Amino acid sequence: MLTESKLFCGCSTKFGSPANTQTCPICIGMPGVLPVLNKRVVDMGIMAGLATGCQIAPFSRFARKNYFYPDLPKGYQISQYELPLCEHGHLEIPVNGGTKRINIHRMHMEEDAGKNMHEGITAASHVDLNRAGVPLLEIVSEPDIRSADEAVAYLKKLRDIIVYLGICDGNMEEGSFRCEPNISLRPVGSKEFGTRVEVKNINSFKYVQAAMGHEIKRQTQVLNEGGRIIQETRLWDVEKEITVPMRSKEEAHDYRYFPEPDLVPLNITKDRIESLRAQLPELPDAKRLRLVHDHGIPEYDAEVLTISRALADYFEACVREYPNPKIVSNWVMGDLLRELKNEGKEPDESPLKPKQLAAMLRLIDAGTISGKIAKDVFVEMYRTSKSPDAIVKEKNLVQVSDDAQIEKLIDQAFAASPNEVQKYREGKETLFGFFVGQVMKLSQGKANPGIVNELLKKKLGGSN
Repeated sequence: MLTESKLFCGCSTKFGSPANTQTCPICIGMPGVLPVLNKRVVDMGIMAGLATGCQIAPFSRFARKNYFYPDLPKGYQISQYELPLCEHGHLEIPVNGGTKRINIHRMHMEEDAGKNMHEGITAASHVDLNRAGVPLLEIVSEPDIRSADEAVAYLKKLRDIIVYLGICDGNMEEGSFRCEPNISLRPVGSKEFGTRVEVKNINSFKYVQAAMGHEIKRQTQVLNEGGRIIQETRLWDVEKEITVPMRSKEEAHDYRYFPEPDLVPLNITKDRIESLRAQLPELPDAKRLRLVHDHGIPEYDAEVLTISRALADYFEACVREYPNPKIVSNWVMGDLLRELKNEGKEPDESPLKPKQLAAMLRLIDAGTISGKIAKDVFVEMYRTSKSPDAIVKEKNLVQVSDDAQIEKLIDQAFAASPNEVQKYREGKETLFGFFVGQVMKLSQGKANPGIVNELLKKKLGGSN
C-alpha cells in the first residue's frame, strides 16, 4: 500500500534502499516492543472495499499468523483472520464481448515479511528486512475465474482501481502488486472443486498467464494418467517456464491463528465510512463511459486514455484549452505516450503541459505550421519546454502558403522528373502522390499540403 511508513511503526516504505536500513526494533521483532496501527492503511483498505462493492465490517481485528521462516523476524505475521476489514464485493470483467462478475470473498490488512537474498559463488543466503512490516492489502476472490485470460482481466481491472484510488502504485516489478493464483481442475459437470495448487508471488501479467497455463496442463496430465494432485505451493520458474514445488500447502489451522493481543479491535463508524466514500475518485469504468459520452471519442481512445488518472486528467485539461477531443486524443495517445515511454515517465511528470499542446494545435488550425512540421515542434516542446510559437520562430518553421512560391516548387519538381510528368498525363494518375512528396521535400516540409494538392491538380490537368 502506498504509505510513507510501515503498518505498525514509523520506518520508511521507500523501495530500493540499501538492505536493512529501513528497520527499527518494532519491525525486526525485538522483545518488549508494541505495534501502533497506521490509520492511513485502514482508510485505504476501506476505500478499496467501497470501490469494489464490499461490505465494510463495523468491527474487525488483527490476528497472529504463526509460522517460522528466515525472513519473518517475529516468528509470526500480524494479519487478519476471522474478522477481516472488507467482505463480499465484486468486479465486472470483459469476457467475449460481454462482462462477467468475479466475486471478492474478502480483503484484509497484514504486514509484509522480509526478503531472502540468495547470491554469491557460495550461494550464501542473506535476509533484508526493509520490507518487513510494509502494509499489504490481501484481496481474495471467490473461485469464479475459469481461465488464465479471465485471471489477467480480473487483475488488470483490480490494478486499475487501486491505482486510481492512490492506495498502490501498481508496480509489479517492484512487488507492489503481486498475484498468487490457486488453480484446481474438476471433471465437466462436477460441482466439487478439485485439489488446489497455489503458485506464489507472480509479478507480471505475462507470467500469471504463462504460469496458470502451464499449471492447467500439468494437472491435466497428472489426472489423465490416473494420478492425484497434491495440495501444495509452487513457484514459477521464469527461465524454464514451469512451476516447481516449494512446500506443502498449509491449512488455516497450521498457522495457529489467534487474536493479536497487542492491538485493540477496530470499530469503524458509519460516519467514517461515508466520509471516505465521499473521497472516492471517479473510477476507470465510469470515466471511460463519461469520456465517450461527453467528448464523443471512440471507446478505444477512452480505454487508452484511462489507463491512469493522470493521463485522463491531462487529456481533459487539454480539451478545455482546445475543444476538439478527437484531435487531442490522437496526439496524447500517440506522440505524448511515446515520449513518456521513452523516458519512463508518468503523464503528471510530462515537461510538456496541456496548454502548450493546445497552443500548438491552434497553430496547425491557423495554417502557421503543417501537421508534419507539428510533429517536430512537439518533440522540441517536449524536450525543451519552450512554447510552440518560440520554436516555430527560432527554427523558421512557418508554413508556406503563398501560391507563387509553391508554384515555383512544383515547376522544380516537374523539371526534375519529366518522365513521371509524361506518364501521369498518359493516365498513370497514381503518380500524383509522388509529386506531392517531391514538392513537400523541396519545401523542407513547410509547404501547405492543401495548396500543394490544389495547384498540382491545375498544373497536371488531371482529375485527381
